[in-house]
Amino acid sequence: MDFNDSQQEAAFRKEARDFLEANAEKRSIISDKPSDKNPQIAVAGAPETVKGGKEAAQEALERAKVWQKKKAEAGFAAILWPKEFGGYGGSPIQQVIYSQEEHDYLVPSGYFEIGIGMLGPTMMVWGKDEDKKRYLPKMITGEEIWCQLFSEPSAGSDLAGIKMKAEKDGDEWVLNGQKVWTSGAHFADYGMIVARSDPSALKHKGLTYFYLDMRTPGIEIRPIKQISGTSNFNEVFFNDVRIPDSQRLGGEGEGWKVALTTLMNERLAVGDPPGLDFDQIFEATKELEVEDGLAIKNSEVRQKMADWYVQSRGLQYTKFRSITALSKGQTPGPELSISKLVTASKMQDVSAYALELMDSSGMVHHDQNPVLKNLFQNGYFFSAAMRIAGGTDEVLRNIIAERVLGLPQDERADKKVPFNELPSGKN
Repeated sequence: MDFNDSQQEAAFRKEARDFLEANAEKRSIISDKPSDKNPQIAVAGAPETVKGGKEAAQEALERAKVWQKKKAEAGFAAILWPKEFGGYGGSPIQQVIYSQEEHDYLVPSGYFEIGIGMLGPTMMVWGKDEDKKRYLPKMITGEEIWCQLFSEPSAGSDLAGIKMKAEKDGDEWVLNGQKVWTSGAHFADYGMIVARSDPSALKHKGLTYFYLDMRTPGIEIRPIKQISGTSNFNEVFFNDVRIPDSQRLGGEGEGWKVALTTLMNERLAVGDPPGLDFDQIFEATKELEVEDGLAIKNSEVRQKMADWYVQSRGLQYTKFRSITALSKGQTPGPELSISKLVTASKMQDVSAYALELMDSSGMVHHDQNPVLKNLFQNGYFFSAAMRIAGGTDEVLRNIIAERVLGLPQDERADKKVPFNELPSGKN
């Protein structure tokens, strides 16, 4: 197999690189340095890293919107999307090439990925033509930001256990209940939501999927204070929230089928998080000292590097398969669960090992930290969340076992029982 660029691919790579060089700042492998272009040190102002209160968060959001508009105008915001919706109409390999090039630059992230990577593809499959024309172009340009309203206090990895009520009232639906861990709800314009429309149906059958305006009366958003000092996640409460039936995606009771489209795209969106990977730990071993000299010269360290290099390349080509499926209009398959499972645990292992190599200095976390700019400290904090967000390790292993390896399904006591008859903490 030849992994060199073809003449057309090389031309596209140059186009992408020229755009990035003209509009973004080059990233250092080891640390992200603040500058006039990017006052925020972290990954160019990702929502989960912006500190300094509401004013700093708003400034970071505005910078992200400026960047997203430039990216959309250049055609790089949604390379696999059809041109009619503002996309590039490109190929999977072009998406791969652009992602490879952008990885080397400090660009805002975390604001538009949910919309473009997960909810946009869902609307393309299940939305009406007029909805696609109205919402998809502004999703790409960043004019309108979307959030995903799925998880609830009693339904996270087991999404089909949601209790949010959706009751039909003429041509409207009335929503009551609570969602939690909703990324970006406090700055999102629109959201997609799954609710239980028929509690007497089987667990996976009584769900219906909607989209809604986050400014609809009855919606209350409460940011959750995180250990990092930021508040990117939210609790969202729905009190008699009315939305028209025209904002339903899929048929009544088909919410689980629609949600699967979102979830499979979510694996692709979160399966390759920015930041720590083999390149960063490898560069660090060239600087860090251990008992017998530079870490990279230690045989045990070199063995670790070899293992992570193999994992990184395996993940890279697994993701190529998923991108190919998307380009053909197919729903990405269970291989995305492999990518997500390995990526999150690898990030945690890489971070922990780097802190171990740093010895006592690995315990120091400060904005002015001279030791690798807190790269591995931040990665260690973030990686634990990655093993939960987008599907826990345990759920992903079940998916891989059943859908990839063909092993028997877990025994499920709730498989043939109506949802309102399932035992709960109340009974």
